[in-house]
Amino acid sequence: MAMKPLRPCRHPGCSALVRDGYCGAHQPKRTNDRSEEAKSWRWMYRSDEWLRELRPGQLLREPFCRECSKRGIRTRATDVDHIVDHKGDWDVFCDPSNLESLCHSCHSRKTARELWQNRTEKKRR
Repeated sequence: MAMKPLRPCRHPGCSALVRDGYCGAHQPKRTNDRSEEAKSWRWMYRSDEWLRELRPGQLLREPFCRECSKRGIRTRATDVDHIVDHKGDWDVFCDPSNLESLCHSCHSRKTARELWQNRTEKKRR
């Protein structure tokens, strides 16, 4: 089996030869920025109910992005979003009326806006 050629480390100024990315001295630290609360409910997105029923069912019912449709643009939906944040509540998570189909761009925009609002809300307290 062929092996990748050696290349310089991606860190500026480092000349160590590596097969991929960074040398051991410059390997970026992996950080998990999720809160403990968010880590506690991530399993829901790996459940059979989400993967086999809720997500595919929503994309079949609503195959185009809801936000783009409001602007008259027809974009294929790739993400399923919870309209009201479930915060780990299984009943809210599984409620089909709480789901909307979005394209990846609109979903990322909505998520970033919600994160920013939550952070500014916490700072006010």
